[in-house]
Amino acid sequence: MSQERPDEEKPETCDVRVQDRIQGAATPVQSPTRLGPTRFSEITGEKLRDTGSDFIGSIWSWINGDPNRNLKNPVKRGKRKRIRTAKTAVGVIALVGFFIFVNWFMLSQLHEGRAWLRRGFSKNRNPKPNPKPNPDLSPSTKRVSVKVSASVQHVAKKKMGKPKKQYNGTYGRLLAYAAHALAEGQNKIEPKELWREPKDQALAWKPCADQRSWKPNDGKTGYIMVTANGGINQQRVAVCNIVVLARLLNATLVVPKFMFSDVWTDSSQFEDIYQVEHFIKYLSPDIRIVKNLPKELQSLDLEAIGSLVTDIDIMKEAKPGFYMKHILPLLLKNRVVHFFGFGNRLAFDPIPFQLQRLRCRCNFHALNFVPKIQETGAILVRRLRDSGSHLAPVDPYLVGPKYASFILDKKAGPLHKASKYLAVHLRFEIDMVAHSLCYFGGGDAEKTELSAYREKHFPTLANLTKTKKMPSPEDLRTEGLCPLSPEEAVLMLAGLGFNRKTRVFVAGANIYGGAKRLAALTSLYPNLVTKENVLSETELEPFKNHSSQLAVLDFIACAASDAFAMTDSGSQLSSLVSGYRIYYGAGKMPTIRPNKRRFSDILLKNNTIEWKVFEQRVRKNVRQTKHVLVRPTGRSVYRYPRCKECMCNED
Repeated sequence: MSQERPDEEKPETCDVRVQDRIQGAATPVQSPTRLGPTRFSEITGEKLRDTGSDFIGSIWSWINGDPNRNLKNPVKRGKRKRIRTAKTAVGVIALVGFFIFVNWFMLSQLHEGRAWLRRGFSKNRNPKPNPKPNPDLSPSTKRVSVKVSASVQHVAKKKMGKPKKQYNGTYGRLLAYAAHALAEGQNKIEPKELWREPKDQALAWKPCADQRSWKPNDGKTGYIMVTANGGINQQRVAVCNIVVLARLLNATLVVPKFMFSDVWTDSSQFEDIYQVEHFIKYLSPDIRIVKNLPKELQSLDLEAIGSLVTDIDIMKEAKPGFYMKHILPLLLKNRVVHFFGFGNRLAFDPIPFQLQRLRCRCNFHALNFVPKIQETGAILVRRLRDSGSHLAPVDPYLVGPKYASFILDKKAGPLHKASKYLAVHLRFEIDMVAHSLCYFGGGDAEKTELSAYREKHFPTLANLTKTKKMPSPEDLRTEGLCPLSPEEAVLMLAGLGFNRKTRVFVAGANIYGGAKRLAALTSLYPNLVTKENVLSETELEPFKNHSSQLAVLDFIACAASDAFAMTDSGSQLSSLVSGYRIYYGAGKMPTIRPNKRRFSDILLKNNTIEWKVFEQRVRKNVRQTKHVLVRPTGRSVYRYPRCKECMCNED
């Protein structure tokens, strides 16, 4: 999911195998008849089965020599026989030595284990039956650990100690401390770094993905169709990836379609969200785009002729060479290829410079929202800023120049100061909660409900939980792989020092647990709002039953905020918002990215940690993530646009 990243982001990918296993089951089954996972496979099943014996096989070949050698010359045959005999002797000695070494190693480990058991039992010859749990036991000794212990005695104590207390999802003690601290500090000045980028280096990066240095493609290879899956943010990524593929294959792109999902339950299509004419015109110097297939190709049964390529046929983040080898011949043969369920199927590296720049150009320049979304987004931002007298750097790009001017209050004088607002993307809808496999304190009722949801919407993941040993909720939480709950999010904000009077915009629809779950947030930050209580029913009516279009309004409010807080780094919305603020924010729009693994470690001490210590550790956690990063190799250009392909460094 990659090159070594800074400390603050390592926990998010600390167990790639766990994440890949879970994420691989993320997409609901919606494709038509699959063409098979090995359609474009490079390695046959027979070869995979044989790889286990490669080592012994190579030794055997070395001993016996080449079976196809020429044995007609008797002199050479005798010489070869003597050499083979010598090789056989050496090979046998090597194998025997290898097995002796293995046996010695296993026996030494067994001996050490017995010695450890003798030491352990010698100190516990008369153990008391059913000892009571120690109430003073530090929570840090109760969490699941992946570190190697400093001593065998410490390991023995942990393994033979008291049972670990289960996480129960409540933070009553810390929430009480937070409420007291916020009440006492209502008139205190907030830390300056909350509302600004702390690094001057951020100012040196300027957008430049709009620069081109090539001629347009003629698109003569054939036609590419795409039906993108997922929510609006996954679909946005898929659109930019398919634009790059069209250029790579010299193909003509048909305006993308969006797949209907029973998770997001939205029938919105590309033209309902993005301006089609701007998309076609802006990218015309790069690729040829048409609205429909030619009539002579519309009647083709694409599945029958092998031109229907599903997401299961393509590995995740496939390299350009894969498409040149497998898709280009198909395109030349049939004149059309339909990518059905296409998503994150194009690698970020290695990829040619100009293709990577095209990716950025598509995301940051070619995808403008339709006027009705821009207008409502401008109304939302205007009210969140309380009719300010300035525009944020991103405003004209989010809502267009026409509606950006609407954000300004013409009656406000030059001395009028807009209200600052903090946007928090609380990715705590039921789909994320169920897919995470984490536990959030709801008892058996929660477990039953989330299990049923997985069975319906994520059947592959549900089957994995029954057939494979999955990481426990405690392991996932310790590794920072669980989305932050509303209680954890509000503790982070309070620990960072946000004033009780801060206006907080919460993005996200239908928070799992509803108003009851949001109670912690609203009690500590009474100026908390959502798009549903900022906009009127009449203003929201055009977007009713269109979750993707509502998500775009969240995107606009988050991208335009004075400060933006992520609670789940795996969220596409958070990643896209973060990248948009970097690209157009002129180094003045801070994003809060907690290191969830370290934050989880802090929260596990909720029964003992003092509030001052909690504040110090939370602020250090977030401060360490505020680096001005050049995009690490293999990472998303949508989230990390500070790279030579997308932005220019003027230092």
